[in-house]
Amino acid sequence: MTELAAVKAALKTQAVETPSWAYGNSGTRFKVFAQPGVPRTPQEKLDDAAKVHEFTGVAPTVALHIPWDRVEDYAALARYAEERGVRLGAINSNTFQDDAYKLGSICHPDPAVRRKALGHLLECVDIMDATGSKDLKLWFADGTNYPGQDDIRARQDRLAEGLAEVYERLGDDQRMLLEYKFFEPAFYTTDVPDWGTAYAHCLRLGPKAQVVVDTGHHAPGTNIEFIVATLLREGRLGGFDFNSRFYADDDLMVGAADPFQLFRIMYEVVRGGGFSPQVAFMLDQCHNIEAKIPAIIRSVMNVQEATAKALLVDREALDAAQREGDVLGANAVLMDAYNTDVRPLLAEVREEMGLDPDPMAAYRRSGWAEKIAAERVGGQQAGWGA
Repeated sequence: MTELAAVKAALKTQAVETPSWAYGNSGTRFKVFAQPGVPRTPQEKLDDAAKVHEFTGVAPTVALHIPWDRVEDYAALARYAEERGVRLGAINSNTFQDDAYKLGSICHPDPAVRRKALGHLLECVDIMDATGSKDLKLWFADGTNYPGQDDIRARQDRLAEGLAEVYERLGDDQRMLLEYKFFEPAFYTTDVPDWGTAYAHCLRLGPKAQVVVDTGHHAPGTNIEFIVATLLREGRLGGFDFNSRFYADDDLMVGAADPFQLFRIMYEVVRGGGFSPQVAFMLDQCHNIEAKIPAIIRSVMNVQEATAKALLVDREALDAAQREGDVLGANAVLMDAYNTDVRPLLAEVREEMGLDPDPMAAYRRSGWAEKIAAERVGGQQAGWGA
């Protein structure tokens, strides 16, 4: 197999999971802007996700968020997804939208509140059993706003205790993906603020606990690719939540703020053996002012482009330059790959997969946007808080 053929083959195996909540209405703390045709049910979210997969060919799974996607019969929801050519992916918990969680969830000083939060997390594992989902994704808004508000170490003990109970409930083929965020909504301390804290808890729990890197959850200037390389080296990178940020966690389209950073991250993924089913590529975005489905299609394409460039890095030339201490030469190898226009290559890949070479144009021609705007009238649109 030629080098180019190998790159094409790798790109055809890529899978990017789309989030159910990205298809619903969202906004800022000031305003949520409703759009015509937004899904009203989890089933309609799956209908839209199926269209993204139809036109990109590499978005075969959809992450659910509980309780936003709560239904009576999760096995039936899984069958509904499969009938439309997609599958249900990671189950995301929600321990941040209940009044009881004002001072935290599994880190809360009140044992009754901690038990309530744990009950929800265990319910999410039950849902995984019903849907066939392999990943439980945990993000905690837990933290404090003021010095002295709570005991920092005691909160870590509570966190460890709660995670251990959930970990024991996981099946042999299921994983816990622990996410981190350095601030917000808590402003003094956050209980899982960084990759080191997440890694330490996962290491204590066992091999089924892995770290998920949200690309928007870092302070300005953070070298995310170093974190990715380290977690891959330790065998603890479970996946990504892809999005972009400018100032703080903005949940903007992946690759919108810094496509070069996305390329650097993907290079470390490729170099470290992370281009595999063991590392989940997931989107975690909110499309507040742009059309939902086209924004998700564009995001999937942005991940594909960064991946294609990473796969095109001349590893032999790079290794040689690094061994020789050729600083500029090594950098030039990376820059040559990054500056390659991979759009024609990806168009060829899509045609070989039986797809339209331009997913955005194909979606516009499909008439799906007009169809759902006409049909999805009445009912309650899905959205933030739904």
